[in-house]
Amino acid sequence: MNIKNIISARKQANSFKNSFHGLKVAFREEQSFKIQALTALVVFILMFSLPLHSIERAILVLAVMFVLGLEILNSQLERVLDTTQFDHNPRVKDIKDLSSGAVLVASIGALIVGLLIFIPYLS
Repeated sequence: MNIKNIISARKQANSFKNSFHGLKVAFREEQSFKIQALTALVVFILMFSLPLHSIERAILVLAVMFVLGLEILNSQLERVLDTTQFDHNPRVKDIKDLSSGAVLVASIGALIVGLLIFIPYLS
């Protein structure tokens, strides 16, 4: 093993450490993320309790991860705007609302996907 590979592995490990720290911040400080993560847990419990097909499970995982990832991006954008904007600006409010709206659209889409997949198994 050469020194370049060791350095690269350390950089990669540090990147994962930073990423997990970001998830920890989201769980600790973002109320919406906590609610969505709890919802994801319920989806995963149902997903493995019911005899779903592999493709159905894959679609559910993608929908859940998309919503969670988008929520983290929404939180990130809000924090950036909060640090750069010191007085009330209606344009900043619109930007935050647009970002929040994107999370809402993804959440509604994920709900529809979940209902389409789970209802036949639960009825």
